[in-house]
Amino acid sequence: MSKSKRYLENFEQVTNEKNYVLDDAVNLLSSFSKTKFDETIDLSINLGVDPRHADQIVRGTVSLPHGTGKQLKVLVIAKGDKVTEAISAGADYAGDKEYLDKIKAGWVDIDIIISTPDMMAEVGKLGRILGPRKLMPNPKSGTVTNDISNAVKEIKKGKIEFRVDKTGIIHTIIGKISFTNEQIVDNCNTLMNAIVKAKPNSLKGTYLKKVTMSSTMGPAIRLDKNIFLN
Repeated sequence: MSKSKRYLENFEQVTNEKNYVLDDAVNLLSSFSKTKFDETIDLSINLGVDPRHADQIVRGTVSLPHGTGKQLKVLVIAKGDKVTEAISAGADYAGDKEYLDKIKAGWVDIDIIISTPDMMAEVGKLGRILGPRKLMPNPKSGTVTNDISNAVKEIKKGKIEFRVDKTGIIHTIIGKISFTNEQIVDNCNTLMNAIVKAKPNSLKGTYLKKVTMSSTMGPAIRLDKNIFLN
Protein backbone atom coordinates (compact mmCIF):
# COMPACT_ATOMS: atom_id res chain seq x y z
CA MET A 1 0.00 0.00 0.00
CA SER A 2 1.40 3.40 -0.98
CA LYS A 3 1.96 5.92 1.81
CA SER A 4 0.99 9.58 1.66
CA LYS A 5 3.57 12.35 1.58
CA ARG A 6 2.39 13.45 5.02
CA TYR A 7 2.87 9.93 6.45
CA LEU A 8 6.36 9.60 4.97
CA GLU A 9 7.40 12.97 6.37
CA ASN A 10 6.20 11.92 9.82
CA PHE A 11 7.82 8.50 9.48
CA GLU A 12 11.21 10.10 8.81
CA GLN A 13 11.08 11.73 12.24
CA VAL A 14 10.89 8.38 14.01
CA THR A 15 14.01 6.40 14.88
CA ASN A 16 12.84 2.80 14.44
CA GLU A 17 15.50 1.23 16.64
CA LYS A 18 14.86 3.62 19.51
CA ASN A 19 12.68 2.94 22.53
CA TYR A 20 11.25 6.34 23.47
CA VAL A 21 10.43 7.42 26.99
CA LEU A 22 6.75 8.27 27.20
CA ASP A 23 7.07 12.06 27.37
CA ASP A 24 9.37 12.14 24.34
CA ALA A 25 7.07 9.82 22.38
CA VAL A 26 4.04 12.01 23.06
CA ASN A 27 5.96 15.17 22.14
CA LEU A 28 7.00 13.52 18.88
CA LEU A 29 3.47 12.35 18.16
CA SER A 30 2.09 15.83 18.78
CA SER A 31 4.66 17.37 16.42
CA PHE A 32 3.55 15.29 13.43
CA SER A 33 1.78 16.91 10.50
CA LYS A 34 -1.93 16.57 11.24
CA THR A 35 -4.83 15.27 9.19
CA LYS A 36 -8.14 17.11 8.77
CA PHE A 37 -9.84 14.95 11.42
CA ASP A 38 -9.16 14.31 15.09
CA GLU A 39 -7.09 11.13 14.96
CA THR A 40 -7.40 8.44 17.61
CA ILE A 41 -4.29 7.52 19.58
CA ASP A 42 -3.81 3.77 19.84
CA LEU A 43 -1.64 1.66 22.08
CA SER A 44 -0.51 -1.87 21.18
CA ILE A 45 0.98 -3.98 23.95
CA ASN A 46 2.71 -7.24 23.03
CA LEU A 47 2.61 -9.59 26.00
CA GLY A 48 4.61 -12.74 26.65
CA VAL A 49 1.48 -14.73 27.48
CA ASP A 50 -0.15 -17.69 25.77
CA PRO A 51 -3.87 -16.89 25.52
CA ARG A 52 -4.58 -20.55 24.71
CA HIS A 53 -4.24 -21.13 28.46
CA ALA A 54 -7.13 -19.78 30.50
CA ASP A 55 -4.84 -18.68 33.33
CA GLN A 56 -2.88 -16.44 30.93
CA ILE A 57 -5.78 -14.48 29.48
CA VAL A 58 -5.15 -10.87 30.44
CA ARG A 59 -8.28 -8.74 30.64
CA GLY A 60 -9.73 -6.02 32.79
CA THR A 61 -11.27 -2.57 32.89
CA VAL A 62 -9.82 0.83 33.66
CA SER A 63 -11.21 4.36 33.84
CA LEU A 64 -9.03 6.75 31.86
CA PRO A 65 -8.71 10.04 33.78
CA HIS A 66 -9.36 12.13 30.66
CA GLY A 67 -11.69 9.76 28.84
CA THR A 68 -11.14 8.44 25.33
CA GLY A 69 -12.37 11.44 23.40
CA LYS A 70 -14.83 9.17 21.65
CA GLN A 71 -18.57 9.47 22.20
CA LEU A 72 -19.61 5.88 22.76
CA LYS A 73 -23.12 4.74 21.91
CA VAL A 74 -24.45 2.77 24.87
CA LEU A 75 -27.37 0.36 24.75
CA VAL A 76 -28.89 -0.95 27.97
CA ILE A 77 -30.96 -4.14 27.84
CA ALA A 78 -33.33 -3.96 30.79
CA LYS A 79 -36.97 -3.75 31.84
CA GLY A 80 -39.17 -1.44 33.88
CA ASP A 81 -37.56 1.19 36.07
CA LYS A 82 -34.09 0.17 34.91
CA VAL A 83 -34.89 1.59 31.47
CA THR A 84 -35.67 5.00 32.97
CA GLU A 85 -32.56 4.76 35.13
CA ALA A 86 -30.42 4.02 32.06
CA ILE A 87 -31.73 6.98 30.04
CA SER A 88 -31.34 9.31 33.01
CA ALA A 89 -27.70 8.19 33.39
CA GLY A 90 -26.94 9.01 29.76
CA ALA A 91 -27.56 5.78 27.84
CA ASP A 92 -28.30 6.32 24.16
CA TYR A 93 -30.78 3.45 23.98
CA ALA A 94 -32.57 1.35 26.59
CA GLY A 95 -35.23 -1.33 26.47
CA ASP A 96 -35.69 -5.06 26.04
CA LYS A 97 -37.55 -6.88 23.25
CA GLU A 98 -37.49 -3.94 20.83
CA TYR A 99 -33.69 -3.80 20.82
CA LEU A 100 -33.19 -7.55 20.95
CA ASP A 101 -35.30 -7.82 17.80
CA LYS A 102 -33.35 -5.00 16.13
CA ILE A 103 -30.07 -6.79 16.84
CA LYS A 104 -31.48 -10.04 15.45
CA ALA A 105 -32.34 -8.10 12.29
CA GLY A 106 -28.72 -6.93 11.98
CA TRP A 107 -28.60 -3.62 13.88
CA VAL A 108 -25.25 -3.20 15.64
CA ASP A 109 -24.74 0.57 15.49
CA ILE A 110 -23.62 0.64 19.12
CA ASP A 111 -20.29 0.53 20.96
CA ILE A 112 -21.23 -0.95 24.34
CA ILE A 113 -24.10 -3.10 25.59
CA ILE A 114 -24.98 -3.21 29.27
CA SER A 115 -27.50 -5.72 30.56
CA THR A 116 -29.23 -6.43 33.82
CA PRO A 117 -28.60 -10.02 35.01
CA ASP A 118 -32.24 -11.05 34.47
CA MET A 119 -31.98 -10.21 30.75
CA MET A 120 -28.81 -12.18 30.03
CA ALA A 121 -30.70 -15.35 29.11
CA GLU A 122 -32.19 -13.46 26.17
CA VAL A 123 -29.03 -11.52 25.35
CA GLY A 124 -27.04 -14.77 25.35
CA LYS A 125 -29.13 -16.04 22.44
CA LEU A 126 -27.52 -13.32 20.31
CA GLY A 127 -24.01 -14.63 20.91
CA ARG A 128 -23.32 -15.30 17.23
CA ILE A 129 -24.01 -11.67 16.44
CA LEU A 130 -22.56 -9.96 19.51
CA GLY A 131 -19.59 -12.23 20.21
CA PRO A 132 -17.52 -11.52 17.07
CA ARG A 133 -18.16 -7.79 17.49
CA LYS A 134 -17.07 -7.87 21.15
CA LEU A 135 -20.45 -6.50 22.21
CA MET A 136 -21.53 -9.31 24.54
CA PRO A 137 -22.06 -8.01 28.09
CA ASN A 138 -19.84 -9.63 30.71
CA PRO A 139 -19.82 -9.41 34.52
CA LYS A 140 -16.00 -9.17 34.50
CA SER A 141 -16.16 -5.96 32.50
CA GLY A 142 -18.98 -4.52 34.61
CA THR A 143 -21.49 -4.65 31.77
CA VAL A 144 -23.77 -7.18 33.47
CA THR A 145 -25.08 -5.40 36.54
CA ASN A 146 -28.12 -4.11 38.36
CA ASP A 147 -26.31 -0.84 39.06
CA ILE A 148 -27.20 0.50 35.63
CA SER A 149 -26.74 4.16 36.48
CA ASN A 150 -23.16 3.77 37.67
CA ALA A 151 -22.22 1.46 34.78
CA VAL A 152 -23.47 3.91 32.16
CA LYS A 153 -21.82 6.92 33.80
CA GLU A 154 -18.44 5.16 34.10
CA ILE A 155 -18.44 4.20 30.42
CA LYS A 156 -19.47 7.68 29.34
CA LYS A 157 -16.66 9.16 31.45
CA GLY A 158 -13.99 6.95 29.88
CA LYS A 159 -14.05 3.46 31.35
CA ILE A 160 -12.65 0.97 28.82
CA GLU A 161 -12.11 -2.76 28.70
CA PHE A 162 -8.84 -4.31 27.61
CA ARG A 163 -8.29 -7.92 26.61
CA VAL A 164 -5.41 -9.80 25.05
CA ASP A 165 -6.16 -11.24 21.61
CA LYS A 166 -5.20 -14.70 20.34
CA THR A 167 -1.78 -13.43 19.25
CA GLY A 168 -0.93 -12.12 22.71
CA ILE A 169 -1.50 -8.43 21.93
CA ILE A 170 -3.75 -5.86 23.58
CA HIS A 171 -5.02 -3.15 21.23
CA THR A 172 -6.78 -0.17 22.77
CA ILE A 173 -7.25 3.58 22.50
CA ILE A 174 -5.96 6.15 24.97
CA GLY A 175 -7.34 9.37 23.57
CA LYS A 176 -7.35 11.77 20.64
CA ILE A 177 -4.61 13.79 18.96
CA SER A 178 -6.42 16.95 20.15
CA PHE A 179 -5.69 16.00 23.78
CA THR A 180 -2.92 17.86 25.57
CA ASN A 181 0.37 16.00 26.01
CA GLU A 182 -0.29 15.76 29.74
CA GLN A 183 -3.69 14.14 29.15
CA ILE A 184 -2.21 11.56 26.79
CA VAL A 185 0.57 10.75 29.26
CA ASP A 186 -1.91 10.42 32.15
CA ASN A 187 -4.19 8.10 30.17
CA CYS A 188 -1.29 5.96 28.98
CA ASN A 189 0.18 5.59 32.46
CA THR A 190 -3.22 4.71 33.93
CA LEU A 191 -3.83 2.02 31.32
CA MET A 192 -0.35 0.53 31.55
CA ASN A 193 -0.52 0.45 35.35
CA ALA A 194 -3.72 -1.63 35.09
CA ILE A 195 -2.16 -3.99 32.55
CA VAL A 196 0.99 -4.49 34.64
CA LYS A 197 -1.18 -5.28 37.69
CA ALA A 198 -3.10 -7.83 35.59
CA LYS A 199 0.03 -9.95 35.03
CA PRO A 200 -0.91 -13.63 35.43
CA ASN A 201 0.65 -15.33 38.44
CA SER A 202 1.39 -18.39 36.31
CA LEU A 203 3.61 -16.48 33.87
CA LYS A 204 7.30 -17.25 34.31
CA GLY A 205 8.91 -15.40 31.39
CA THR A 206 8.86 -11.82 30.11
CA TYR A 207 5.49 -10.13 30.52
CA LEU A 208 5.83 -6.85 28.62
CA LYS A 209 7.57 -7.55 25.33
CA LYS A 210 6.84 -4.42 23.30
CA VAL A 211 4.68 -1.30 23.62
CA THR A 212 3.95 0.94 20.64
CA MET A 213 1.93 4.12 20.27
CA SER A 214 0.46 5.50 17.06
CA SER A 215 -2.21 7.81 15.73
CA THR A 216 -4.80 6.67 13.19
CA MET A 217 -2.82 7.86 10.17
CA GLY A 218 0.63 8.06 11.72
CA PRO A 219 3.69 5.83 12.12
CA ALA A 220 4.22 3.67 15.20
CA ILE A 221 6.50 4.88 17.98
CA ARG A 222 8.07 2.23 20.18
CA LEU A 223 7.97 3.03 23.89
CA ASP A 224 10.50 2.12 26.55
CA LYS A 225 8.60 -0.65 28.35
CA ASN A 226 10.79 -0.38 31.45
CA ILE A 227 9.23 2.94 32.47
CA PHE A 228 5.96 1.09 33.08
CA LEU A 229 7.55 -1.76 34.98
CA ASN A 230 9.32 0.68 37.31
